[in-house]
Amino acid sequence: MTDALLPAAPQPLEKENDGYFRKGCNPLAQTGRSKLQNQRAALNQQILKAVRMRTGAENLLKVATNPKVREQVRLELSFVNSDLQMLKEELEGLNISVGVYQNTEEAFTIPLIPLGLKETKDVDFSVVLKDFILEHYSEDGYLYEDEIADLMDLRQACRTPSRDEAGVELLMTYFIQLGFVESRFFPPTRQMGLLFTWYDSLTGVPVSQQNLLLEKASVLFNTGALYTQIGTRCDRQTQAGLESAIDAFQRAAGVLNYLKETFTHTPSYDMSPAMLSVLVKMMLAQAQESVFEKISLPGIRNEFFMLVKVAQEAAKVGEVYQQLHAAMSQVPVKENIPYSWASLACVKGHHYSALAHYFTAILLIDHQVKPGTDLDHQEKCLSQLYDRMPEGLTPLATLKNDQQRRQLGKSHLRRAMTHHEESVREASLCKKLRSIEVLQKVLCAAQERSRLTYAQHQEDDDLLNLIDAPSVVAKTEQEVDIILPQFSKLTVTDFFQKLGPLSVFSANKRWTPPRSIRFTAEEGDLGFTLRGNAPVQVHFLDPYCSASVAGAREGDYIVSIQLVDCKWLTVSEVMKLLKSFGEDEIEMKVVSLLDSTSSMHNKSATYSVGMQKTYSMICLAIDDDDKTDKTKKISKKLSFLSWGTNKNRQKSASTLCLPSVGVARPQVKKKLPSPFSLLNSDSSLY
Repeated sequence: MTDALLPAAPQPLEKENDGYFRKGCNPLAQTGRSKLQNQRAALNQQILKAVRMRTGAENLLKVATNPKVREQVRLELSFVNSDLQMLKEELEGLNISVGVYQNTEEAFTIPLIPLGLKETKDVDFSVVLKDFILEHYSEDGYLYEDEIADLMDLRQACRTPSRDEAGVELLMTYFIQLGFVESRFFPPTRQMGLLFTWYDSLTGVPVSQQNLLLEKASVLFNTGALYTQIGTRCDRQTQAGLESAIDAFQRAAGVLNYLKETFTHTPSYDMSPAMLSVLVKMMLAQAQESVFEKISLPGIRNEFFMLVKVAQEAAKVGEVYQQLHAAMSQVPVKENIPYSWASLACVKGHHYSALAHYFTAILLIDHQVKPGTDLDHQEKCLSQLYDRMPEGLTPLATLKNDQQRRQLGKSHLRRAMTHHEESVREASLCKKLRSIEVLQKVLCAAQERSRLTYAQHQEDDDLLNLIDAPSVVAKTEQEVDIILPQFSKLTVTDFFQKLGPLSVFSANKRWTPPRSIRFTAEEGDLGFTLRGNAPVQVHFLDPYCSASVAGAREGDYIVSIQLVDCKWLTVSEVMKLLKSFGEDEIEMKVVSLLDSTSSMHNKSATYSVGMQKTYSMICLAIDDDDKTDKTKKISKKLSFLSWGTNKNRQKSASTLCLPSVGVARPQVKKKLPSPFSLLNSDSSLY
């Protein structure tokens, strides 16, 4: 399956005007978004410094015995904690700076919430990869300097993606490329010495790991975050813009959900399963809000069936935002989610519930039974508007009785005003929301509209006669759902394809160094046949032929013939090349697989999307004396993580690690470390 993503033979990468990685990347753009990311990076460094000071003070407090020293340390610790709290609030302010990400056209709409991109530090792949190529593949690592430079350039470009489809494609390309890199250079039995550091987008706390899981997960998070920024940038004053916003938020939810299901043990709080579940809900809620705006965009006619439809759509948006606010209020999400986000979810829940009651009130108060009116259809719609009608009322009788309709309509207006008051109150309690001018205008305008409408129909005995309005049933004509990332639609070329087909030449397999076999074809007979796809293997080797005498063995992989690289050649191409030399001496280089079971005898765990997590512990040892396999218990149990498809879940490990096919090799999972260790002082700026 891996080879399906690779060309039949290695092709040089095409660079157009030396701008191969510039598509989807604009590191020099001085936009409001880039300036915001620069502020985020600076805050990350301040948080890192404060965290280090707090850690040092806590350690000193543990070992100090002098009362005066302990008192001084406690005082310093209180100052540091105060600074950290202020920095956290400042970072929260950046996260709620929604105006920067909205469409530039002035619009009377409530802002949507985007996610900020995670920041990272520079990583130098060159030394580690060159050493591994020499050690594992027996090739000169300096021959791959261009490929390593391309990989590092791609990573650098992904730190400043453009806010469009090209930027998303850039991030996905790097994610798939990481799958190739992991399979070729990251064996499951050792650490490579590369330290990947990423900053939590919500708290600014840095997290470091020495494997690619954190790198891959963070790139996926940034892909979802970029989709949210694309969604908030769409022009919500046009049908096309709203459809694009709906699609972008659904795709953001799909990427974040894929991240949650695939990387289940990431040490960063913003990528924990609980937090990702909330973020998925938030994206789907914003997609549902865009559906309501799309339906309302042409204008809401004062017509019975139209008002029923709009009321139920508004109730649906209010319902999903109420569920979102409830999820944001749960531990441990509540501790790390920005307070302003939770407040905005609560505000929107009340606002759209108020709109649902307002439109229901209008259809009841302004309804008139005219000749030719389809009462049966109206009765059915009204009955479906509620779970149950108020006591003593029936749909048909309510439609025919003007007094009942007006009384029920005013009850809905009164309930709408209650929700409006709650939305305005919640918005006033949050400092960040008070500073969003357009939000305050929308909430106040909606509240004033409901108040004026109620005042027009208010009567002296309303307090005694009005009943409690029932809740409006939530219903939508366009149910939003997650759209999973389509990695298979993206064609990505493995930078290190010169090493050979990934199905054979991977970090999970070990071979002998290349052996030089010099032989001749006797009377046109090579003395062996070939089998397999690229690379081909020696098969049916005559033990007395020239090649066998020279050291060839059955099962050897042919890597070159007379300095011609054969790793990507098919059986027919290799056979044609061999026969082209006639009876002249042929120099053929081959490698032999040392232990074909090495990749299956490692402790591993597999996780298949859509199935329960299954963990298996396998450690087989081969006894050289009796040549039998014995199962041994492991005294020191390591935790571990990998992911795969149903097709491959029976294997302990896999040589494939491509997101497009859903397979990855086992990774050693460490106990959740302190995210403040093993860090450098440099930072990336965007």
